[in-house]
Amino acid sequence: MTTLTTPTAPFAGRTVFRVGYGALQLERLHHSRGEAVALLRRAVELGVDHVDTAQFYGFGFANQVIREALRPEDGVLVVTKVGADPDPGGPLPLRLAQRPEQLRASVEDNLRSLGVDRLPVVNLRRLDSGPGLRPDGDQVVDLDDQLEVMTALRDEGKIGAIGLSRVTLDGLRRALPAGIACVQNAYSLVSRDDEDMLRLCEAEGIAWVPFFPLGGSFPGLPKATDEPAVHTVAESLGVTASQVGLAWLLHRAPNVLLIPGTADPAHLEANTAAGGITLDAAALATLDAIESRSAEVPIG
Repeated sequence: MTTLTTPTAPFAGRTVFRVGYGALQLERLHHSRGEAVALLRRAVELGVDHVDTAQFYGFGFANQVIREALRPEDGVLVVTKVGADPDPGGPLPLRLAQRPEQLRASVEDNLRSLGVDRLPVVNLRRLDSGPGLRPDGDQVVDLDDQLEVMTALRDEGKIGAIGLSRVTLDGLRRALPAGIACVQNAYSLVSRDDEDMLRLCEAEGIAWVPFFPLGGSFPGLPKATDEPAVHTVAESLGVTASQVGLAWLLHRAPNVLLIPGTADPAHLEANTAAGGITLDAAALATLDAIESRSAEVPIG
């Protein structure tokens, strides 16, 4: 038996190609702005119509490149996020910005840097789960207070739809009445803690957009490309281990959308091509048997 995937899926009232692009890696090209613009144009040529960004990516560089590279006729859905702001002088390149007034200010920053009047989708970056920072002090903010300002911004027409990132299952359930378009949590072949949340999203028609789709870059996080079984499947198909990890996600559920990031045109083409890889039942069984390890690794 062969399991097939569809090339597109619904997202925020649109139908998009299931392999998008995550703009975080554009900052690696900050000394070569022309190359960054060309890379994004190449993504559009390859069919990418869903780009994930944030004002704190490269201290605004990613948004600047998106503004320069993308045209209205491209029809690209640009998704951004709030909950953190750039912090060029800090120990990490970002600082938490969880308070309602900070979320509103971050939306305004994204509107200005992208040069638009409305952000189609804005992810509220919570810090309840997954690898990364944890809130403390005045950055411990109730989800309901955050959703109140996000809903107000949607009512004002400044954002089109609300997403959630690094949220717990209980948090998602609490947020459902507000109308949630997508969830971005750490999830991969080797870190499947949020399986129940993925299934809830599937049932509710919410896009599941995993970050760290091949495992994490933080120390202590497992990587799909380190698994011998992944390499065995890749060799049998004549593709790369990374492509197998991405293809497995697309086979996992029909509401999965991918936003792999890269600063390399060849990797961009390989990532996009993963959307056309078919895994048969034997390959899926081999991959599903890989042990899942937790992605709960706090930093900072």
